[in-house]
Amino acid sequence: MARLSLSVVVTLLSTWAFAAPVELDKRAVSADLLAKFNLFEHTTVTDTTGFVAVDKTNSLIVVSFRGSRSIQNWIANFDFATTATTICSGCPGHSGFWASWLEAKKLVVPAVQAARTANPSYQIVVTGHSLGGAVADFAAADLRNSGYSVALYTFGAPRIGPAAISDYITNQAGGNYRVTHLNDPVPRLPTLNMGYVHISPEYYISSANNVAVTANDITVYTGNSNLSGNAQWGLNVDVNAHLWYFNDISACE
Repeated sequence: MARLSLSVVVTLLSTWAFAAPVELDKRAVSADLLAKFNLFEHTTVTDTTGFVAVDKTNSLIVVSFRGSRSIQNWIANFDFATTATTICSGCPGHSGFWASWLEAKKLVVPAVQAARTANPSYQIVVTGHSLGGAVADFAAADLRNSGYSVALYTFGAPRIGPAAISDYITNQAGGNYRVTHLNDPVPRLPTLNMGYVHISPEYYISSANNVAVTANDITVYTGNSNLSGNAQWGLNVDVNAHLWYFNDISACE
């Protein structure tokens, strides 16, 4: 659980990804926290937005993807078709999420390479909330395939594909921390009966909205289609649960 405590830092960085790029440029950010701040803004096909940052305080290189905000994002969210990916052989994935990563990749990879060259001992962390978490899954897997050690932290992320790709990412080195909260509806989409399963494990937060999360509030569940944790809620949904992960994750909208 000590490792998961890094989630508080990563969640803050995911929250900043919601802010408009101009607002991010003007934001007063401590120089010892973010020494490098490269934005990738509203890519043309999928409107994917986020940043690559160097966190001097925690010795991290952070790639953070914004969650759903625009009409284009929602279109991507509700396209449940799969397409071939290059993550692994015979590994189809959600076509919209995969397209989002391919669009951002040409901006993200050079920024990560430059940050790693300047800070060779820093841990690479990829994170995202909602749709951003799904894009983060593909980003982390792709960076790992390129030889980087990458820790993956997602918050309220949907499923990204069938067992072949989800299990492949589960079994990659680097660490996966898929965080869910109460009856957040997004982690239950696309549905199991559509052939989609999750990356494992799941870190399920059982505490209410707008309260501090403690270690006692987090239960770890394993398996790509476990029916405990967030999945136990079935058709019971609360959009507010999707917005509260250690803090109000969309506060910078």
